[in-house]
Amino acid sequence: MLETKQLGNKGEEAVVTWLQRDGFDILSRNYQTRLGEVDVIAAKDEYIVFVEVKTRNTQYFPISQTVTYGKQQRIIKAARNFILVKQLRDKVFRFDVATVIFNNNEHTIEYIPNAFWAR
Repeated sequence: MLETKQLGNKGEEAVVTWLQRDGFDILSRNYQTRLGEVDVIAAKDEYIVFVEVKTRNTQYFPISQTVTYGKQQRIIKAARNFILVKQLRDKVFRFDVATVIFNNNEHTIEYIPNAFWAR
């Protein structure tokens, strides 16, 4: 279990670095409420981006498919809480998914903007 957690942390760190290089400011990491969690929350221009990060050592199928409808709903609930607490009503919100595949010490990031929407 610890190895899986360490891999996940390594993937999140890679995505944070990637976002920062793309001009995003990181607002929060592992934002948790009793209703859900968001791995990374970032801001750029008028956007607030809620990012779910999925990390694996191998890829047998697109790992973005592991962000199920139920998981999406938990992320959306946590995001709504963040928006309310931080009073961010004047921003544009987006839900993205980042997948990280590690192969030895190298990694590949696939970033999917607007991966799902809040209804």
